Amino acid sequence: MAFQIESPAFGNGEMIPKKYTCDGDDVSPPLKWKDVPEGTKSLALICDDPDAPLMTWVHWIVYNIPPEKDGLEENIPKKEILEKGMQGKNSWGKIGYGGPCPPGAKPHRYFLKLYALDSMLDIEPGIKKKKLMKEMEGHILAKTELMGLYKR
Repeated sequence: MAFQIESPAFGNGEMIPKKYTCDGDDVSPPLKWKDVPEGTKSLALICDDPDAPLMTWVHWIVYNIPPEKDGLEENIPKKEILEKGMQGKNSWGKIGYGGPCPPGAKPHRYFLKLYALDSMLDIEPGIKKKKLMKEMEGHILAKTELMGLYKR
């Protein structure tokens, strides 16, 4: 079987429910994954919107997730250090999840990318995507993603 990520809240290519957006409760969606590759020492999750004007907008960063964990529950607390992992800063400069909040009427794509890494990352909480990607270089065993859509 291949490494997979999914959400009980929406399917790949489907609309993200309002609850998980700035127009709703702005809480992180529940996620499940399976078939984590052998040798994985940690997982990292990045949620971003490549359709945002000017730049890819980062909505969520979680890293140093233990490989035996099979998902993330809904409404992860917006704090740097979690019971199982650490969170980075999103493009609003805040720790934790920031839901879809696209300008205009066109739907945007939101990619939840999950990386299986061959090590724990020795980095401080509150990291930004660019630095996390650099730290993950040479450590990625596999990647899977879930894409949701949202328009206002």
